[in-house]
Amino acid sequence: MPITVDKKRILIFLAFAFGIAWAVGLVIALTGGIAGSPSLVPGSTYTLAFVLMALGYMGAPAIANVLTRLITREGWQNVGLRPKLRRGWPFWLAAWFLPAVFTLLGGAVYFLIFPQDFDPKFTYVQQLLDQSGPAAAGFSPSLFVLIQTVQAVLISPLLNGLFTFGEEFGWRAYLLPKLMPLGGRRAVLLSGVIWGVWHWPVIAMGHNYGLDYPGFPWLGMGMMVVMCIGLGIFLSWVTLRSGSVWPAVIGHAAINGISALAILVTVTGAGNPLVGPYPTGVLGMTAWVVASLLILASRTGLKPTEEA
Repeated sequence: MPITVDKKRILIFLAFAFGIAWAVGLVIALTGGIAGSPSLVPGSTYTLAFVLMALGYMGAPAIANVLTRLITREGWQNVGLRPKLRRGWPFWLAAWFLPAVFTLLGGAVYFLIFPQDFDPKFTYVQQLLDQSGPAAAGFSPSLFVLIQTVQAVLISPLLNGLFTFGEEFGWRAYLLPKLMPLGGRRAVLLSGVIWGVWHWPVIAMGHNYGLDYPGFPWLGMGMMVVMCIGLGIFLSWVTLRSGSVWPAVIGHAAINGISALAILVTVTGAGNPLVGPYPTGVLGMTAWVVASLLILASRTGLKPTEEA
């Protein structure tokens, strides 16, 4: 049978997803960028860029999903919002816990190769505790790291899910099914590339990789595409196998929650976002790459459950 891809709806969706997000990115750039964005609450990290990123930029794919359905009169069938826990619970668990496993393994690979960057004394954490004064009494650096890790694994997938829904309801709930006539492997690879390119304006403003790495900003933009392909394969897998977008929402939120923990155990000033120990780097994403290759090699990994 010939491959039939709904090009019209895909192009309309992408026009909205990129148009809205990149317009928000332009506003961020014109108001100081990410690094120089004005604070909305004096003394806090809640800057204008933070709010615009969380609501406008990350929400653009979900808005694109809704607008495309309205404009093309597609309807609201198969939107992916049913949890389907009875058949999909293993993939909910995988989405909740495997991002932490993959991220910690990637960090371990980085520190095995660059052991001088690991700080067993948790100096940075001690500085945070010292700055907290009496509120941190009774907390040792190791206990603080343990608590932060447990919170990142158990709680972050829920809290961060409020914001990652905007991306996943677009990329995995709408774009991925539209690309599936190309075949599972092509669909997830192409959607990963699109997802990575979509990030380019904020990567150029220092998101994830900063502003002072070699090859700025092009190398960071390229690495973002590679990272989105790897993470996108996993998020597509839990979506297709569960029949619901919610595991992808949880998985994406889990990734965001655990990815920054490496700063707590890294020597101050060490590490390289293009290399590791964060999952944005080549070594930091080692376990993600292995998992993605295994999913791609599986016969049923990228087929909806009813087709497997």
